[in-house]
Amino acid sequence: MGVHHVMGTGKYLGLPFMIGKSKSSIFSFIKDRIWNCINSWKGRSLSKAGKEIMIKLALQAIPAYIMSIFILPDVVVNEIERMLNSFLWGGRSNSKGIRWKAWDKLTCSKDVGGLGF
Repeated sequence: MGVHHVMGTGKYLGLPFMIGKSKSSIFSFIKDRIWNCINSWKGRSLSKAGKEIMIKLALQAIPAYIMSIFILPDVVVNEIERMLNSFLWGGRSNSKGIRWKAWDKLTCSKDVGGLGF
């Protein structure tokens, strides 16, 4: 009949066809996309408010569709949060920057004093 057996390594609408046991390696493409965006913006001089807008509008939108369908592993979520944190507080490419407020406080809504990440 001409039908070929293909391993489930493809994607449809940006989502993987098959999910195996190693979910963190399957969803690593989300971290790669976020990391590419962060690296493309590191050369620009953005203020803290500009970085906040970039995180809220662009970086949090990348995993939103996937997270509406799949439950991401905690390892992947923690690494994404770590990347966002380092982008917000980071200085130049070599320095870590000073964390002026805890990340869990920033993720609270604006009504209770956070930034709403």
